[in-house]
Amino acid sequence: MFMNATKVYMTKSFLTSLANTTMFTTYALYYIVTLGFNPFELLVIGTVLELSVLVLEGITGVVADTYSRRRSVILGMFFLGIGFAMQGIVPALDTWIPMISVFGLVLFSQVVSGLGYTFISGADTAWIVDEVGEEKIGTIFMRAKRYSLFGNLLGIALSVALATLAPNLPYLIGGLIYLGLGVFLILFMKETGFIPREREQGASHVKEMIQTWTSGAKVIRSQPILMLILFVTLFTGAASEGYDRLWEAHLIAEIGFPELAAISMPMWFGIIAALASLLGLIVVGVVEKRLDVNNERVVLVGMFTLTGLKIAAMITFAFSPSFSWALVALLLIGVIQSLSSPLYDTWLNVNIESNVRATVLSMMGQSNALGQTAGGPAVGWIGTRFSIRASLVAAAILLAPILIVFGRALRRR
Repeated sequence: MFMNATKVYMTKSFLTSLANTTMFTTYALYYIVTLGFNPFELLVIGTVLELSVLVLEGITGVVADTYSRRRSVILGMFFLGIGFAMQGIVPALDTWIPMISVFGLVLFSQVVSGLGYTFISGADTAWIVDEVGEEKIGTIFMRAKRYSLFGNLLGIALSVALATLAPNLPYLIGGLIYLGLGVFLILFMKETGFIPREREQGASHVKEMIQTWTSGAKVIRSQPILMLILFVTLFTGAASEGYDRLWEAHLIAEIGFPELAAISMPMWFGIIAALASLLGLIVVGVVEKRLDVNNERVVLVGMFTLTGLKIAAMITFAFSPSFSWALVALLLIGVIQSLSSPLYDTWLNVNIESNVRATVLSMMGQSNALGQTAGGPAVGWIGTRFSIRASLVAAAILLAPILIVFGRALRRR
C-alpha cells in the first residue's frame, strides 16, 4: 500500500488534532467534577507531565536520529494512545487495582503520555523535512495547520457530544484514535529520506545514542541562530504556561459571561474554541496563498510581527473591561497562535542539519518544557499574590525578550 509522505503527514495532523480536541475541550469537567481533583492535584498532574517530557525528551530524540524517525513516531502514537485510554478507564482501573488511588493512576498515565509525546516530538517534523526537502517545508507546515484546525472543529463537537453521554468517554475515544493512527502509520508511513548515522563497529546502543546527543549539542553551541531559537523556546514555554492555565479562570472570575439562558458556560468555551479555529482556517489559508512561507526572511518578519501583536492582545485581554473586549482579544490570540506554529517550525527546521535534526528538535522541546516548568509557578505566584490580571501581564512580558531575538535574527539575515 502506498501513500505519499505529504498525505500521511496531513492525515496525522488532522487525527492528532481531532484526538486532542476531543479530550481537552471538556477535560476540566472530567477531572474536577467526576474525579474530584482539587487545584493542587491539577497542578501536580501538569507538573508530572512536563517533568516527564523534560527528562525523557533528549533520550527519545536521540533514538529518532540514531535508528529511525518512523519507528519513533509510531512508538509515540501507541504510548499516547495507551496513556490517554488509561485515563478514560481510570474509574474501572480503580476497581481492578484498589491499592492505587485514582490520582496515582492518572499520574502514571501522565508519565506514559509524556513518553509518547517525546517519541513524536522532533521525529515527525524531521521525517517530513527529509521526505519532501527543506525548500517546500514552509508550505507543508501551513497546509498541516489547516488540517489541524479542521480536526479541532470536529473534535469540539465530538467532545461535547461524548461528555454528555459520559465524562470519561472523550479520553477513551481520544486514546483509541491515537492507537488507530499508530496502525495507520505502520501501514502507510514510509521512510526514504532518512540516512542513519554510521555505526562504529562493536559500539553499544548506549554509546551510539550518547554520540548522537553530543553531536546535537555541539551543533546548537556552534550556531548562533540555534542558540537564539533555544532562547525563544524557553521564554515561549514560560509565557504559554501562565496564559494557558489562567485565561479561563480570568474569564470566569474577573470578566464573566453574558447572561443568555440558552448558552451555558461549557458552551461558551466551545463557541470561543470554534470561532478561533474558523478564523485560524481563514487567515492561514490567506497567508499560505499570499506569502512565500518558504522564504526565511518572510518567516522572521512574520514571527516578529505576530509576537508583538500577541503581547498587545494578551495585555488587552488582561485589562478587558467587558466580555466583548475579552472575546476579541482571545480570538486574536488564537489566530496568532495558528499562524505562529507553522512559521516557527519552518524557521527551526531550515536551520538544522538533517543528521541531528530530531535530536536538536527534542532539545528545543526540553527548553520549552523547562520554560513551562519554571515559568508556570512564577506566573501563578503572581496571580496568588496580586491578581489573575497581573499574572496575564507577567506572561505577556515574558514574550518581550523574544522580540529582541527576532530583531537580531533579521539583522543577521
